[in-house]
Amino acid sequence: MSKWTTGWALLVLALAGCDSGDNGTTDAAARETTPPQGSAAQTPPANITRDRLLAADGEPGNWFTTGRDFGKTHHSPLTDINTGNVDRLGLAWEYETFTRRGLQATPIVVDGVMYVSGPFGKVFAINAETGEEVWYFDPQADGQHARYACCGVVNRGVAVWKGKVYVGALDGRLIALDAASGDKLWEANTFIYPERGYASTGAPEVAGNVVVIGNAGAEFDARGYVSAYDLDTGELKWRFFIVPRDPAEGQEHPELEMAARTWDPNSRWDIGLGGTVWDGMVYDPELNLLYIGTGNANSYNQDERSPSGGDNLFTSSVLAINPDTGRLAWHYQETPGDQWDFDSDQPMILTDLTVGGEAHKVLLHAPKNGFFYVLDRETGKLLSARNIVPVNWAKGIDPETGRAILNKEAADYGDGLKLVFPSPAGGHSWNPMAYSADTGLVYIPAIEMGMYTTDTSQGQDHRPRQHNMGVAGLMTSNSPFGDAMPAEDMAKISSGGLLEGAPDPTPRGVLKAWDPVAQKAVWELESAGWWDRAGVLSTGGGLIFQGTGTGYFRAIDARTGKILKEIKTGTAIVAAPATYRINGVQYVAVAAAGGGIPLTMAPPADSGNAIYGNDGRIIVFKLDGGETPVPAKVERAPVPEPPIQTADAETIARGEAVFSANCRACHTQVPGSVAPDLRHMTAATHAEFKDIVLGGKRRSLGMPQWDDLLNDEDANAVHAYIISLAWDAYRAQQENSN
Repeated sequence: MSKWTTGWALLVLALAGCDSGDNGTTDAAARETTPPQGSAAQTPPANITRDRLLAADGEPGNWFTTGRDFGKTHHSPLTDINTGNVDRLGLAWEYETFTRRGLQATPIVVDGVMYVSGPFGKVFAINAETGEEVWYFDPQADGQHARYACCGVVNRGVAVWKGKVYVGALDGRLIALDAASGDKLWEANTFIYPERGYASTGAPEVAGNVVVIGNAGAEFDARGYVSAYDLDTGELKWRFFIVPRDPAEGQEHPELEMAARTWDPNSRWDIGLGGTVWDGMVYDPELNLLYIGTGNANSYNQDERSPSGGDNLFTSSVLAINPDTGRLAWHYQETPGDQWDFDSDQPMILTDLTVGGEAHKVLLHAPKNGFFYVLDRETGKLLSARNIVPVNWAKGIDPETGRAILNKEAADYGDGLKLVFPSPAGGHSWNPMAYSADTGLVYIPAIEMGMYTTDTSQGQDHRPRQHNMGVAGLMTSNSPFGDAMPAEDMAKISSGGLLEGAPDPTPRGVLKAWDPVAQKAVWELESAGWWDRAGVLSTGGGLIFQGTGTGYFRAIDARTGKILKEIKTGTAIVAAPATYRINGVQYVAVAAAGGGIPLTMAPPADSGNAIYGNDGRIIVFKLDGGETPVPAKVERAPVPEPPIQTADAETIARGEAVFSANCRACHTQVPGSVAPDLRHMTAATHAEFKDIVLGGKRRSLGMPQWDDLLNDEDANAVHAYIISLAWDAYRAQQENSN
């Protein structure tokens, strides 16, 4: 039985494993396979080559990578839709994915065919002109790994190369598909520690002659690494580990010997130490360097993780790796000795800038820690850095050494409760930013928020395949995080004493137009809440496109931040859009379905999830298009009469504690949640309850089994608690109907 109590990050143990019924339940009868028409029929499918990628601006009708070009700028030179005519934007077509989990991928469009991924690693190939399905692939991922996906069973995209589509399934399989048919060509199991809590949610990256993929699980007990496979055969070519292992066992490659010197020899090797690469990869074919962002250290408190301190390489860093050899070219650590979940997995952009009067090939990065970095991508040298959101964990970045100047007085919670900025949600999360060479601005979906943080790690044993963070937190949005906040710390928070001298605690989601040379904001556009910060697209038409968590799609003036067009979709949007052109018509496409913290939990009342549900759609717009359909509002079904309650009050109370610790994050009572409200269970589900919870009867549907954490007594207690809730709701329903 889990010892944990309610908490946001704690509860995401169940977050991605909620029984939403969208894994393996596709309505096949609703799908029709249609060969692509028009330009898609003129060339071999998905024929992306090095030459085409390097000349991407010469083919503005295509969108070759998740960020369009090799630098992943998320900018298109297309100008057909522009500030002068965007008011005519309307629906071209929509495609139903028959899923209810979050959609976070940016579509790739090659010669008229769109390739986009969905929950669990499903892949949809769609005629990009008509919206008709070309093929559909379901990896039938093992739903057990949903328990180890901290922020939902999402997938952030595919990689397309020379007639193949590469995707990572949630359960760690890297799969190569035939781009013409969707047939599986090969698959490789990328998880090498089956006893630990891993999931795969990021997009693969083609780098030279290999395809590379990482993994998620740093909050659990994962040890981070990336693996590279032969593009044609799936043969493992090399593996790069982010953190060392126990020095007594020796290290797998030379870089780890150097990294080990930045860790205490008595570090908590048993809990994996984190550093997972769950997103944030980009390849420069000109320099032949693969850049990866690495994850946070675990457990969070360094006094427990690495008692003598140290930088704890290569956590919270940017690494440049030669993809031919798997050897490190350079590294830059953005958060030395990370204690705040400031991973560096956020998307990077490669471009050219003149900084200090000198031209540089640069890497632009806005990781969780709140700073915006401009790095020389040939050498890893810091060119400049400045915070884009309120920050107090560091006083700044030393321009000479490139190191963060830590502010221990404000942020080191080892000696007591601290209010740290930004929060673990980050100054910028996974939602892609965009860079326009036309305006010289980077458009960043940012988050301004702090978190009250205290240490709970002392004496904590390794919890296999469970959270091992060892902190309790309360964000300034009142979202709990990690273990339960001790009562004495809650009293300190209530007193307001920690607010003195701290940044403004008001949580905000805000789109920032950032000048990367001057390192300053040019304009800002505030969103509905801190949770509302979808990825962005920039275009040569002077526009920024961005969806909202409240169910709108916006066209924004790139130079002023003025909203020029707003289309109601109903469906929440968190992903970044793409744009392309076929037969002289420019289209703008976005994957729509809320997902990721907190929208896979209890959705905010004004979110699209709460009002209209979360049925996944690919929505595509064009000039002079039609009306965009809005889903019907979520209506609550009546609560059926529950079974007779046979448990006593003590058992029900125990069931409430277990449910709160392991189930409530998904199985909320809020309209629009991706998992069922269990008060509505049918008689058949009640009869199968233990088979589902302990036996994994619905594992194939994304509901994991819990027999490694819960026993019969736990399951019976949880069932009794749910029956109690159901009776309360049923009686109230009957009274209201009289």
